[in-house]
Amino acid sequence: MDSKAYTAGLAKLREVRDEIKPRERQLAKIQSELDKLRAERDDNVRTLGTYEKAKAERLATSAGLSVIDVVALVPSLGPDVPASRPAEPSPTDSVSDEDAEPDPPAQAIKEPVGAPAPALRPAAQPTVHASDAGQQIEDTEVQDHDLAVVAEGAAVTEPSPASAPAAPVVPDGEQERTLPSIPEGADGDRWIYAEPNLTSKRPNFKQAARQMAFLDTATGVLVWQAGTVTLDLGRASVAEILTAVYATVPADVERIYITAGDPWHQNAARHQFLKDAVAEWLNGPLPEGWQVESSRGKDRQAGHLVHPRNPVGRWQRGKDQHTEIRSVGEWFDPAGADPATVRAAFVELWKALRRHWDDVVLMGSPSQTGRDLWSRTIPAKAGAKWEDGYPVMSQEIRGLLHATAGQGRTELITPPRVPERVPGWYEADRTFAYAKHTWTSGVGVPQRVTAAAFAAMSEKEQADALFSPSHWQVRVTIPKDWDHVGLLPAPAPGERAWHYPYEGGRTFTTWAGGAEVNLALRNPLQPWRIEILDGLVWEKGDPLKDWSNKLKDAWRSLRARAEVHGDEQQRQAARLASRAVRSILLYGIGTFAQRPRITTGSIELGPHGEVPEIPDGARLTGLTDTHVTWERNGGFARDPYAHPEWAAGVWSAARAALLSGPTGTKDPATGKPARAGALHLPAGSILAFRTDAVYSSVRPSWPYSGEPGDYLLKGALDWEQTTPTSDEEFYVLQGLGRAALEGEGE
Repeated sequence: MDSKAYTAGLAKLREVRDEIKPRERQLAKIQSELDKLRAERDDNVRTLGTYEKAKAERLATSAGLSVIDVVALVPSLGPDVPASRPAEPSPTDSVSDEDAEPDPPAQAIKEPVGAPAPALRPAAQPTVHASDAGQQIEDTEVQDHDLAVVAEGAAVTEPSPASAPAAPVVPDGEQERTLPSIPEGADGDRWIYAEPNLTSKRPNFKQAARQMAFLDTATGVLVWQAGTVTLDLGRASVAEILTAVYATVPADVERIYITAGDPWHQNAARHQFLKDAVAEWLNGPLPEGWQVESSRGKDRQAGHLVHPRNPVGRWQRGKDQHTEIRSVGEWFDPAGADPATVRAAFVELWKALRRHWDDVVLMGSPSQTGRDLWSRTIPAKAGAKWEDGYPVMSQEIRGLLHATAGQGRTELITPPRVPERVPGWYEADRTFAYAKHTWTSGVGVPQRVTAAAFAAMSEKEQADALFSPSHWQVRVTIPKDWDHVGLLPAPAPGERAWHYPYEGGRTFTTWAGGAEVNLALRNPLQPWRIEILDGLVWEKGDPLKDWSNKLKDAWRSLRARAEVHGDEQQRQAARLASRAVRSILLYGIGTFAQRPRITTGSIELGPHGEVPEIPDGARLTGLTDTHVTWERNGGFARDPYAHPEWAAGVWSAARAALLSGPTGTKDPATGKPARAGALHLPAGSILAFRTDAVYSSVRPSWPYSGEPGDYLLKGALDWEQTTPTSDEEFYVLQGLGRAALEGEGE
């Protein structure tokens, strides 16, 4: 660079500075006004909350808040407000954002007297292998007598309650979240019902197939059913893509999958957050005749989904032509595959699924596809137990599960819990893990089991309840001499954050699934003390088993095809298709959780940059040169496929198996499945958890047979490393470990 270029660069920098300053002032002004309005709203809520007939639900709807937020502002509206059943609209009624049902009222956890859980016999001694709490006793080798409670007089070490204060686990000034609980007495009993006229039934129609095209915006290569062309996309704006693509392909191509290029990130350097860059790209100028889609259909949604990495843009031309631009990253990482190979992967995926579903249609996302395929496994034969459909739990129970059932375990363990330097770095990832935990789920309306009801049970009845599909509010005491990782999730600061207390002698209150409670009681090292405060117990059923078995068969067939096919492109296509099957199951399970609906949208700024009004109840999430982006919590919809009890059960079982679970290989010493997991590695060697993976400083020697749930070594650094203390450092080591292990095999 010479002095002339440097001077020109400084001039350009000053221009950018001058553009930034007025926008910063505008944003600061908006934020100040927003803070004042929020303060005024909160004051109004507090004032109105003093009215003797005030209802948290009414205030929440009027204020654009959740019921939990209202109760936080006016605590008197919490435990004293009985839960009321919602109205009974027709199951075919749609629910608009304005009419969305409010969140269920959150009740602060009290500290009732708990009923101690019985000591359960471990399935195996730790010197051999650990018990499989995470499988909810899936192994066929485990007999009824293995599940029996320990007989009176048996030698079981039970930790004593802690008398010393627990060690702090949250930063100063931050408070752990208080999880909701079921109200006491009749108010809580009224939560235990199924939504009227709302069941999961087998559909009586076939989905409409959508024609697809696959586009690499970096090279301009477009592939669709009729052939391959290379387009001039310019800067790959929405207008340029729509113009170039539909000058080449027919109007009945309704989905354009981006395989590479990520055009929505082209201005990422100008924004603090990726979502802002995505929103700017989605809301860019359109060709004449095009507009953001406004109509809806059975499998079509209107408007854009502003996601930082896998956004969905929806547009229409006239009344009849509709199109979506989506990222193929929703389905799998294309790993450099060209558009032709990606299209071949979708063809292979469709063929593999069609062996089990003759009416299969690949929908826009793996989650939509997964739910649709599952719905076509619902019993329909006369006389089948659930021929009338699976009932949907009450809104109150769904809200409780949403607030108290987390997903995958994400934890980075840093010094001083582990050394600052470790002898190695190893990543062991569970193959197709969630497919291992779908063999049984809770069905029907749950039975509430209070502490008093649990205490009144015989030990056999208590054991039966703990081994059933269930969700428990528990008081947990960690053994004083415990020196390994935490076993049960507890609420941490943050809207949905969880951590895993591990300090010996610590006592805490939380909610946990039956699989994790079993693991705490039956873990191979030392049982934890569990007191039952409240719980929900479902009847055992297998609503996911047929669906999961079919997906597992498709996955196995595609993996086998990827190993033996003679054409390299087809091998790669089969590998990608097998990963798509994994996404269908993984995200399909996620759709059962039915989180509150988050609606996003954007509005164009005024002619002089004025910020327009956003919809009632929405909050401002981004500001670009041309648009503001907003977000609104729409509450829980009357979704006939809402089954958070199933998602919560799978997640709980997967978290438990991350600590101790079976592999697909028999242990020659016992004839039972060999066990693996974090508790089978030395204390102090666990460095991190990431959903289905364990990271340690000791190389695991667990057997791998390629079956769902088995641990595959995915990364290995066999020399001393500095222990990561941040996510950035973690991901650097993760990448280095995977590259090093791949190099070992060459």
